[in-house]
Amino acid sequence: MTGAADDRDARAALSFLAEPGDLVLGAMLRQACPAEVLALTRSDHDLLPGLDRLDPGTVSRAVSRWRARLASVPSPGWLAMWAGGPLRLVCPGDPEWPTQLDDLGDARPLLLWLRGAADLRFACLCSVSIVGARAATGYGTHVAGELGADLAGAGWAIVSGGAYGIDAAAHRGALAVGGCTVAILASGLSFGYPRGHQELFDMICQTGLLVSERPPDQAPTRPGFLVRNRMIAALSRGTAVVEAALRSGALNTARQAGELHRPVMAVPGPVTSDQSAGCHELIRDGRATLVTGACDVVELLTPLGEAQDWDPAANRTGRTGRDPAVPPGVIDPVTAGVLRAVPARAGRGPATIATLAGVDLDTAFRCLGLLAAAGYVERCDQGWRRRRECGS
Repeated sequence: MTGAADDRDARAALSFLAEPGDLVLGAMLRQACPAEVLALTRSDHDLLPGLDRLDPGTVSRAVSRWRARLASVPSPGWLAMWAGGPLRLVCPGDPEWPTQLDDLGDARPLLLWLRGAADLRFACLCSVSIVGARAATGYGTHVAGELGADLAGAGWAIVSGGAYGIDAAAHRGALAVGGCTVAILASGLSFGYPRGHQELFDMICQTGLLVSERPPDQAPTRPGFLVRNRMIAALSRGTAVVEAALRSGALNTARQAGELHRPVMAVPGPVTSDQSAGCHELIRDGRATLVTGACDVVELLTPLGEAQDWDPAANRTGRTGRDPAVPPGVIDPVTAGVLRAVPARAGRGPATIATLAGVDLDTAFRCLGLLAAAGYVERCDQGWRRRRECGS
């Protein structure tokens, strides 16, 4: 038996050995713990007892690949230094781990490196991915910026890839209204690709998050961008493609969202624009729903009855985005009980809130996430408190 700390260190070490989304490693971790897989890689053996359901040749070839990279694993002191700075390490089972990543099956990330003020699990409970072309047109960046601002103003977190073009416009739109945005990087967070977005990344960290499954100092690889897209698709409730050429990587994100049974949306563009040809193909083939603005996105992703009479213009001109995005009448009784246990001014820890609400800690975390996404509560130094705009 190994402890949680051992498995955590083993996951960090394995992230230097296996590529993100390695299906063989994912299959092995369904039958063995990370420390056991790492010990196998460091040994002279090719097979691990209990992995009888996996093809021995496939396992042996994978272990050989990982062994060739053992010298790249840094000392525990380096790992501690990274985790002790502005970065934090999140593993499956941690409170901040977004459980929707489990839908990826064997392609689920080993771990995540995070940098920023937001809580990833809570942010992604009510989130939309906005993706598209790097070489975006003025039309595309305008639409992506407005879409990001309107959705963030309504309490939705904006998920994208931190790249030039549509990604950057969506992130900046969310930041413009003080909203939360999450950038999934194909590089390590210390490397920070693209380098020209360092200022944007610093701004995102103030209210949102940078996320990567690669070790902090690693540069991106060409295949890594496509592998990264599965996380963009999995972390959100739906994916909107604003501009995409016929060979755009954004279409890969849309395909993976469809395979995960997440709604896929596409914004139409001029019929003469090659940069919108991919969006038009998605719509024509029935693989995406046509959307022209935030109202269409909210209507598609929100349960019936929760998105009535919402005006995105009001968010841009009069609202701060801090009003509740979900009416009180649609909150279930358990979540309402948790809300009553959250104080109006001084914060209260989740364990105390769970006790006062008469629920277990996991239920309290789930309800607090829903309430935060809906705009009723916020995190503070002491724990959780109600948003002032929502009254006591």
